[in-house]
Parts: sequence; structure tokens; C-alpha cells
Amino acid sequence: MNQKTASATTVTVPIGEPFDHDGKTYSQLTFRKMKVKDMIKADAVTGEFRKSCAMYASMADVPIQVIENLDTDNFTEIALKVAPLMGKSGKKAVAEAIAGLQDGADDPASA
Repeated sequence: MNQKTASATTVTVPIGEPFDHDGKTYSQLTFRKMKVKDMIKADAVTGEFRKSCAMYASMADVPIQVIENLDTDNFTEIALKVAPLMGKSGKKAVAEAIAGLQDGADDPASA
């Protein structure tokens, strides 16, 4: 029974290419169910896309730079897999995050 509860409240996503940040190697990230404190952390940064990054970082208990260093494929996978942990606001957050990625891909300066 605990295993069922744990799977409903956390999601672990492997990172395609592990990387180091601040002396720690990240090969996977485990996200817990979203809480109000995650929304507050998102509200503390500017930019809609960065707000999504801050929320994911808070949910995984990692610095925002860890999320910022993910490649876009990993970020998209995280957005899709973590959405069920975000309640009703999850669908909107995922749509905004993916739209932010698409906007960046359409920007010639980002190429």
C-alpha cells in the first residue's frame, strides 16, 4: 500500500546526460507532489518560463540552475511526467513550459 501511495506522490525522471552542479552529479530527478511553497518559489522569479523552472526545482528540491542546465528533451519529459503531481494547475504549467521551449526554438537568435 505504501508503494502505491509513493508512486502517486512522486515521479523520478532519468536525465539523458548526467551533469555536475555545485559538486553533485545529477543523473535523475525525483519530483514530489506540488505544494503551495513551490508556487511561492515560482512567484519569486521573473519571466514565465523561469517561473516554471523554479517550480520544478522546488518540487525536486534542487537549485534552479539544475533545471536550467537540462537539455530541452529532458525538460519536456519532466514537464509531461510531473504534470499529474501538479493538480489542476499542472496542465497549464506544462503548456506554458512547452510553449516557452517552442518560442525559443522559433527565435533565430537562439540557434
